Amino acid sequence: MEKTQKSKIPPEARRFMSLALKLARRRLGRTSPNPVVGAVIVKNGEVVGEGYHRAAGEPHAEVEAIRAAGSQARGAELFVTLEPCNHHGRTPPCTSAILEAGIKKVWYGIDDPNPGVRGGGALTLRQAGIEVAGGVIENRCRRINEVYLTNVTLHRPFVFLKLAMSMDGRIATRTGHSQWITSDLSRRKVHRLRDRVSAIMVGVGTVLADNPSLTTRLPSRRGQDPVRIVADSRLRTPLDSALFSSSPRAGVIIATVQNPPGDQRRQLEKLGAKVIRTSGDTKVDLRDLFLKLYRGGITSVLIEGGAGLAWAALEAGAVDRCLFFYAPMIIGGREAPSGVEGAGVSRLEEAARLGDIQVSRVGPDILVNGRVLYPEEPELPQEAAL
Repeated sequence: MEKTQKSKIPPEARRFMSLALKLARRRLGRTSPNPVVGAVIVKNGEVVGEGYHRAAGEPHAEVEAIRAAGSQARGAELFVTLEPCNHHGRTPPCTSAILEAGIKKVWYGIDDPNPGVRGGGALTLRQAGIEVAGGVIENRCRRINEVYLTNVTLHRPFVFLKLAMSMDGRIATRTGHSQWITSDLSRRKVHRLRDRVSAIMVGVGTVLADNPSLTTRLPSRRGQDPVRIVADSRLRTPLDSALFSSSPRAGVIIATVQNPPGDQRRQLEKLGAKVIRTSGDTKVDLRDLFLKLYRGGITSVLIEGGAGLAWAALEAGAVDRCLFFYAPMIIGGREAPSGVEGAGVSRLEEAARLGDIQVSRVGPDILVNGRVLYPEEPELPQEAAL
């Protein structure tokens, strides 16, 4: 798809696209399976219309912005974070709305890899005589829709791995004491992420040790609870687990092996859990699991523990982004558990790396946030945070 060279993108175009990104962020986690999209209409250097996609089935961002601009849309420029669609889905094509409104130029952030669009939107507009420029602050537009882009290209959920650790990488003391390593501010940030993902996942060891509810706890009871997933090869999840008594609407999935114990499976299903059998013989096959989860409508998964599951997900090449919270403390101890355990790699060149790294302070803690790059994957370009 033809894009405007970065050197030819004027500063004002970047500024207006940044505004469109801010609008898109308002609905992070609320538009699945659709992307989050923001749009701004500008005339004579002034914003005359703004819009963002609110939910699947609702008008797209371009349509919202055109409605807000009214007659001022004619002869104006449109800035939209994702290539406009040109197909009929739940809503009419955005290209038709753009043409009818009399927009003279369209700037967009990234191409839409969806087979129903894939360059067709920009081509349709160009063929109709509208000037089109793509690739505006492309890396930032790509990041805000990394979940959607993974969904439509790999047909699986986007997977976050979150760990809360001491500066020396421990998630608990040698006696198992782990509450709380990181600060209230870090935990609140994690709950905001829980509010945006489809599902949260832990290993059965975490359930046995901590009996978590895995709900979203934000001020004033805001936020939505994700589906709770437990990786449990032998179906050891207790029947009196807090998972079954908290947020029943969110649902519980127990991921297990191909032939799990039948009696325990039936007991879990009586409690309302959905038991998903994967192709693994002795342990959960995470690649198979994530494909099945995606077919069931789950578009993003947040892995929160434990150390064995973290390694298994990395080993399977299934983790897309790591969020590592480091508290300013040193725990030490050979028997103190680390954030990632398992077999590990034998040579450094086999290790997964982080790219597009952002390091920030969260109260007293340090957050390292980066995309996971597996061996032989190219380094990602660095770009300022949203």
